[in-house]
Amino acid sequence: MNSDDVLSIILGGGQGSRLYPLTADRSKPAVPIAGKYRLVDIPISNCINSNIKRMYVLTQFNSASLNKHIKNTYHFSFFSKAFVDVLAAEQTMQSDKWFQGTADAVRQSMHHFLQNDFEYALILSGDQLYNMDFKDMIKKHKESNAEISIATYPVNEKDATGFGILKTDNENTITSFIEKPDASLLKDWTSDVSSEMKNEGKNYLASMGIYIFNRNLLVKLMENPDTIDFGKEIIPQSIHNHKTVSYQYEGYWTDIGTIDSFFEANLGLTDDIPKFNLYDENRVYTRARILPTSKIAGATLNKAVISDGCIILANKIERSVIGVRSRIGKNTVVSNTYMMGSDVYESLEDIENNNIENLLGIGDNCNINNCIVDKNCRIGDNVTIDGGKHLEDIETETYQVKDGIVVIKKGATIPKGTVIK
Repeated sequence: MNSDDVLSIILGGGQGSRLYPLTADRSKPAVPIAGKYRLVDIPISNCINSNIKRMYVLTQFNSASLNKHIKNTYHFSFFSKAFVDVLAAEQTMQSDKWFQGTADAVRQSMHHFLQNDFEYALILSGDQLYNMDFKDMIKKHKESNAEISIATYPVNEKDATGFGILKTDNENTITSFIEKPDASLLKDWTSDVSSEMKNEGKNYLASMGIYIFNRNLLVKLMENPDTIDFGKEIIPQSIHNHKTVSYQYEGYWTDIGTIDSFFEANLGLTDDIPKFNLYDENRVYTRARILPTSKIAGATLNKAVISDGCIILANKIERSVIGVRSRIGKNTVVSNTYMMGSDVYESLEDIENNNIENLLGIGDNCNINNCIVDKNCRIGDNVTIDGGKHLEDIETETYQVKDGIVVIKKGATIPKGTVIK
């Protein structure tokens, strides 16, 4: 595969309302995951590992932190054509509207893409967790003389109603497509999948929202301003007029669209053999921070992922992901928790001069369970947070309960002695 043939377009998504409050002041692709990365690092790393090094990231909400992360992270050789550029929604002579959907985002940004030479556009989502070799997908796309390729993933009956579901013929050409079908229609939409997937009850082929378009066709399809979404309009309208093939993928893949799926994806990294493997040759790239090693005293760690630069005096940390520069005090128990960490350290001088009572991080004698602690939070001493299905959904100035998960908002202070259970 010639990497100069491919241009990657990463869709940053909309407001990210289902991931609120994590998206209150950052775009979805900028949400921190796995203690040291951002969501956007996943598709960018998959591209780099597939030798695709020209990428645009499309976004329109809260772009500042995403811009900063990409500017500080992805530096390529001055003599190469490689780049990662953020394109935020902009007013032009042709359009004064925000992106109305996935296809509309591509249409409005098309004049930027066409400044590059490419034969194929690889269109990706900015809020998925997976590890995929796009070289193979592009190779199959070329071999089958396809005009459009769609990466597909076998799903079960329960999940099928949340995806675009498709059917193929013997040569993987897509013959029919339905967006988020009603459960009553599913009996007619089963597909031929591997025996392993059949045994897991995954008999339906779902679109992963990963597409390859031939350049000329993409330009032509973008001429119609009435089509604003790939899944709802472009794909269903194209399959009978343009050869559209399925590229079936059976590795780990999850759509991080909700607080619940985000929480489970992060805690899944603590498993003995995590489904999303950070420990192989397909590296996930991120900002290179010059941080000290983590310092741990007296803590029992069980299924814990600890990032760089942490100071941990806790009693116990279990099934939890602890982000960069996290501080956890004495006699504290943290379980089933994703703590994103902090952007800075507080010096003793800062603490004294500013009379800081609640330090950055989690204080002494705390019990934190089923919780997401966003960046730069201050949880005082003797705080109990016990998330779970027993809690009703609620939002306060400093935290939100969503599906039983307590989310401490970015930069919030939880005073000493607070009890949330």
